[in-house]
Amino acid sequence: MTRPAYIASVLCLFAGPAAAHEDHCAAVADSVADAGFSDSVTVTCSDSHATLTSDTYPDHDMMTGIIATNEQVPVPADYSAPILLAPVFSGTPLTRDAALGVAVNGVPIYDYTGGGEMTDADLAHHQAQHDTLQTGQLDVCGGHAGRGDDYHYHVAPTCMIAQMENAGPDAIIGWAFDGYPIYGDSNPDGSAIIAGSLDVCNGQMDDTFGYRYHTSPDAPYIVQCLMGVVADFDQLPRVRPLTATAGGGAEPGRPPRGGVEDLVFTQNDDGSRSMDYTYQGQDYYIQYAPSDQANCYDYTTATVTNAGQVMQGEFCR
Repeated sequence: MTRPAYIASVLCLFAGPAAAHEDHCAAVADSVADAGFSDSVTVTCSDSHATLTSDTYPDHDMMTGIIATNEQVPVPADYSAPILLAPVFSGTPLTRDAALGVAVNGVPIYDYTGGGEMTDADLAHHQAQHDTLQTGQLDVCGGHAGRGDDYHYHVAPTCMIAQMENAGPDAIIGWAFDGYPIYGDSNPDGSAIIAGSLDVCNGQMDDTFGYRYHTSPDAPYIVQCLMGVVADFDQLPRVRPLTATAGGGAEPGRPPRGGVEDLVFTQNDDGSRSMDYTYQGQDYYIQYAPSDQANCYDYTTATVTNAGQVMQGEFCR
């Protein structure tokens, strides 16, 4: 947090709810600007929320290093992430099978699992079979493309952090939807986090914001639930899968048994993209390029899911 934002947060304790909202809005906006992502992320504030608007498509390497691919690729998606301006700590974990927050570069942040919404029992125990990091589902930057063909993080966004102009222990790397900030592996003052001090959601109390979340080297790696009150929890944003212009949509990809080899995602200046990989000695690919319609893409694919059959079609957001 910048010093002006910190001073404002202290003053808001004496200035009432309106000033508190303004300070929290400033803290969210500063976190994006100080990190250097203002060109790709827009922050707007209402009386209740700071909204981070982006296309979920980061300017760093994607998909490289994935073994257990779900045969989905990242495609830009309009995304508006609402961050509460008056967070209220409840201590009751909230989980969902979608994003729990957003990074300062506009990329959604999920919990570490890929097996759907976690139960209270799941929160208390490491879900090794659904651990996206340990099962090889994530790229070298901590993310992958999901069912909506949207890129998102499941663990610490290492490539984004390396890009941040204000990288350091006091830099906010993202915000949870309940309004609390997300920091890296250490306390904002640079001290190590005491073993066992993070709660089930990977957070702890904070003198400035009341509460904060952290990334961590070990599971759960990042926010795995929300500890704040979220009245509109069921209305939090989701990225819908692409829809075929011919009707319907593509079937979800299925991770090839045993994983793939040499997966590389190539991005070209004309907007075309290609994810190429090998499975049991055969080459497969998913290619797309912008079509003549806005937010639509011409696809050509030969995937393990579809037994290598070449398929073509136009898909839209």
